Amino acid sequence: MNASMTADHLSATFAALADPTRRAILARLASGETSVLELAEPFDISLPAVSKHLKVLQRAGLIERGREAQWRPCRLQATPLKGVADWVEYYRRYWEESFDKLESYLKDLQRKDKIQHIHRKEKRDERKK
Repeated sequence: MNASMTADHLSATFAALADPTRRAILARLASGETSVLELAEPFDISLPAVSKHLKVLQRAGLIERGREAQWRPCRLQATPLKGVADWVEYYRRYWEESFDKLESYLKDLQRKDKIQHIHRKEKRDERKK
């Protein structure tokens, strides 16, 4: 898979995850497949609005919609989330390295401050003699 295809899939996944209603739908589907009507129950939005959210999730590859007689089950497809996890992991390492550098810098400042404090104390003690 080339980089632009990966970026397009990642963009679609992030766009789908940007909405709290869609994230709540995915959280519900993590417990198992369910119908559109059951997915719509906790939300104070119309069934057509829920269907629009489901279409966004489906286009991003985050859900599958089935057809079993009158029942239209939806199920989570977590594979696109792997791309998000990989992307976030890259930047997590970057931030950890940055925090490690910051920690080292702060310890160095504290050490220097402690040395200066000791020198000032020694000078005060010398003046008292």
